Amino acid sequence: MKKLLATVLAVSMMLALVVSANADTFTMGIDPEYNPFSYMGDDGEYTGFDVRICKAACELLGWDFQIFGVNWDQKEMQLDNNECDCVWSGMTIKQSMIDKGYVISAPYYNSEQVLVVKADSGIASSADLAGKYVAVQLGTSGEALLNEDLADWTATFGQLNTCENFLICFTELEGNSVDAVFVDLPVAKAYVKDHEGLAIIDEDFGAEEYGILFRNGDDAKCAAIEDAVAQLVANGTYAAIAADYPDIVDNLVFLQAD
Repeated sequence: MKKLLATVLAVSMMLALVVSANADTFTMGIDPEYNPFSYMGDDGEYTGFDVRICKAACELLGWDFQIFGVNWDQKEMQLDNNECDCVWSGMTIKQSMIDKGYVISAPYYNSEQVLVVKADSGIASSADLAGKYVAVQLGTSGEALLNEDLADWTATFGQLNTCENFLICFTELEGNSVDAVFVDLPVAKAYVKDHEGLAIIDEDFGAEEYGILFRNGDDAKCAAIEDAVAQLVANGTYAAIAADYPDIVDNLVFLQAD
């Protein structure tokens, strides 16, 4: 990992100088309801691990930091329309993004998909969902998995409900409109911690990685952000922020031992 950070620093510093000379404002595109990575805090301001890291990176670069709440199912279109400079919000790196030519940062988080059910539902594994209703957020890697690699399993459901965000998914679960929610593990942990009567079924649905999405051609901007993040790792700021989010620390790539 130290070699990776050294490489990122060496390659990106020259590009960062070019970008910092031209960029006054950096607008971060987030899912506004993606705790613990990006969400509205009790003070009415957006916060979360990704938000705080991006803000700290912008401070290093001398950029004015702004936030734009994206519609997750339309995030690529909104990025292309210049409504934000990146999408950075617990976003899974997908091959389709690479195929379209988007610039994507080095992975910074290792994640997976899990099922959240009511603790007293009697559902103990994925096999128990035959004939049941399952909710998933639109535009997520979870939705892609259910419609592609896991399509045979999805076909056994009574119904697959697609929702605009994870809060709607969980609301449907707690209101008995669905029997399970298919969701990223860190989001599941954050929600279950604060809501009694729910349980996580952690099976192997395949690993995935989070990264930062930039427009085609924005290599220099991506490199500048990567350079700033590498500095935050080196000076301890990254770890200090991560300490406030203990449920995700172990899966943060830049804090893992070599």
